[in-house]
Amino acid sequence: MKQRDLVLAFLTALFLFTPPISAQTTPDPSSVSAETAPVPQTASEPSIAPSRPSVASAISAEDYQKWEALVTRAEDAITAQRASNEAFLSLRQQVADFRQRFALAQGQNAELLLSLKEQLTALGPLPAEEATEAAELATQRQALLDRTAELSAPGRAAEVAYTRADALIRSIDRVLRERQTGRLLELGPSPLNPIHWPGAITSVTSSISAVFLEITNAWRSPVQQISTRSSLPAVFLLTLLGAVLILRGRYWVERGSLAIVGDKNTPGRWLAGFGVSLGQVFVPVLGTLLIIIAAELSGLTGMRSTPIVGALIPLSFSFFSARWLGGRMFPKHEGFSASLNLASERRVEGRFHAATLGLIVGLGLFVEEVASATAWSNTARIVVLFPFMVTAALFMMRLAGLLSLHVRNEEEAQGERSYRNRLIHLLARLLIGLAAIGTIAAAVGYFEAGVAIVYPTIMSLQLLALLMVLQRVVTAVYSLVTRNEKDAQEALFPTLAGFIFALLSLPVFALIWGAKATDLVEIWGRFSSGVSIGETRISPAAFLTFATVFTVGYMATRMLQGTLKSSVLPKTKIDTGGQNAIVAGTGYVGIFLAALVAVTSAGIDLSSLAIVAGALSVGIGFGLQNIVSNFVSGIILLIERPISEGDWIEVGGKQGYVRDISVRSTRIETFDRTDVIVPNADFVSGMVTNYTRGKTIGRVIIPVGVAYGVDTRKVDEILREIAEAHPMVLANPPATVAFMGFGADSLNFEIRVILRDVNWSLSVRSELNHRIYERFREEGIEIPFAQRDIWIKNPEALLPRGPERTQAPSPDPDARRDWAEQPEATDQTEGSMDKPKPEGNS
Repeated sequence: MKQRDLVLAFLTALFLFTPPISAQTTPDPSSVSAETAPVPQTASEPSIAPSRPSVASAISAEDYQKWEALVTRAEDAITAQRASNEAFLSLRQQVADFRQRFALAQGQNAELLLSLKEQLTALGPLPAEEATEAAELATQRQALLDRTAELSAPGRAAEVAYTRADALIRSIDRVLRERQTGRLLELGPSPLNPIHWPGAITSVTSSISAVFLEITNAWRSPVQQISTRSSLPAVFLLTLLGAVLILRGRYWVERGSLAIVGDKNTPGRWLAGFGVSLGQVFVPVLGTLLIIIAAELSGLTGMRSTPIVGALIPLSFSFFSARWLGGRMFPKHEGFSASLNLASERRVEGRFHAATLGLIVGLGLFVEEVASATAWSNTARIVVLFPFMVTAALFMMRLAGLLSLHVRNEEEAQGERSYRNRLIHLLARLLIGLAAIGTIAAAVGYFEAGVAIVYPTIMSLQLLALLMVLQRVVTAVYSLVTRNEKDAQEALFPTLAGFIFALLSLPVFALIWGAKATDLVEIWGRFSSGVSIGETRISPAAFLTFATVFTVGYMATRMLQGTLKSSVLPKTKIDTGGQNAIVAGTGYVGIFLAALVAVTSAGIDLSSLAIVAGALSVGIGFGLQNIVSNFVSGIILLIERPISEGDWIEVGGKQGYVRDISVRSTRIETFDRTDVIVPNADFVSGMVTNYTRGKTIGRVIIPVGVAYGVDTRKVDEILREIAEAHPMVLANPPATVAFMGFGADSLNFEIRVILRDVNWSLSVRSELNHRIYERFREEGIEIPFAQRDIWIKNPEALLPRGPERTQAPSPDPDARRDWAEQPEATDQTEGSMDKPKPEGNS
């Protein structure tokens, strides 16, 4: 592959994203059978539709004759394989045009055939063999079948021709791929062989002489001299202006870009500076174009020099675009645009290497054009181009070294090698390997293979750099819109945009590495036709239609929900739970309708998916029954509303406030601020306690114990006063105090009060307990504590061990009993902890 083709691949890729007119899916005429089609209502008035112009373009007999002649030529060329690549491409284009017409013609008479099918269906199935059909119906059926066969013939002929054209295109593509592979694997002359050097030098000098002679001969013409002198001022002005733009234009643009960015280097300034910096490419290229125009205006260029002068445009664009990319990847100043962790002097090297690679690629294109214009031999072309390839490989290795240095710096700064840096490290090694392999292959004689390795690698590297620059542009735009520069690098939108850019660049990478535009167009055509599921064909266009309609419907549903929640429902008398249920129900219905309309708009026939839906229903019945149960329970909760958001409930031993009710589960926030996710089925099938359903009034019971001997009537009066004095306690029904009975250690009372808001029960309980303790202390009422007696069966075990232990007489059992019955042996403890009092015996 020539380097010129590689550069043109960038431009050709732009046309790939315009999809060709693909074969439209139409009903198969062969599916119209005697058992499946509709019929007229009466025999006297058969309902066979009259012939109308078809939507699909009809193909005449003359067109089929031209098609047969083209097929003969194509088959002969494929068999002989003597035609050039250009001739094969021309044949392929003609066959592809016919194939496109055949694809459209397959839908010819589709509406009429559909009408006939419905009429045959209305007639019903054919009678059994022993049964006979009425003569009138048999006549109608036969007329419809004859008409169906007549109208189906053009579509079937087009279908056969389409299949034949598709096979021819595949054969031509196979021949071209085989030729391309053979050329890459062809062993040619080695550029290192000194025998070939004189011939290459002679070709270069001959080209220079031929161009100089052509210009000299043109100047010798008196007519041309008069024409050149008349246009000399314009030629001089254009040449001077072009030279200024080439030599100083980039410098002026760069200074303007840096002045816009300034010291702040905010996203807005960076974007403005980025837009201005594009002039570093277009201003010098414009200068080159002016010089070419001046050369054409002089009239001194001829058949050889004109294409050579025109090759200055690719040379200029390759050099200045590579220099601009190098400036973006290895910026002069630290800041928002820096991509690689390199020191300032290393970034200078990076800019130089990038610009040099662009210059080498441009010079290679220029030499290819000179060789083509002046008819160099293949050996001379290889010898002249080999030094450029070697130089490009060396600079590729230098760039790989800078990438490896960036990875080491990042690893030292972060302490580990991230995924991105692992990819960069792999890219650096790949660059070194490809540069070495391409150079060695070219040196031993596989020059075309070396060209197909080295130059596509350089262009792929430049395309990767362009993708990184575009990613930074999107990130800057996102941070400018959201005003969140800190988190823009990790945001989802720039990441998705980078992924989309990577997908869109795949055809360009394919073109760079040798894929033909026709191959990509063929792949895109097959991709655009979609896949068939039953009788339904799902294509990218159908998917985009579905996604667009569903997105619009989803956004409209969310807007309606927001309007209901913020503007409409608050003005009604519906409680909060009912409002939330209406909003949630509106969301479910809206999403369902959006999906239904999107499927219909995309032309997807849901009836053909009945078998798939049946299989899914079986799977749901066995594997997804819990999910379906929770979903149905969620719908029931939204309709019946036994619980609502903000309710204080208890379910499964967990208490808390309902924070969210979704389709599958409900989120409860407990009193210790943890979230508990409860499946909705538990609310429908289990026991749920709702403390605040419909109201916030609730009862609180506070147990109180007093010592024996206290006046119970007085205690009743005090407790009643305390309860009625609290502002959260309702006066009606009044607070009650109940003497519950005689406990083991106390006289037990209970205060039972109804609170205005049961959510404050804990605070009310605490305040009432404080007030009870204060009043009891003022009134001298004792609050008892638990008492326990400890009986020691063998007190002698408490005596110290030693000599005294052996001399001591054995204790008298009566004395032991008397000692145990002493008051000091009783230990009184306070509270439920059974802690012994300090003065008790142990």
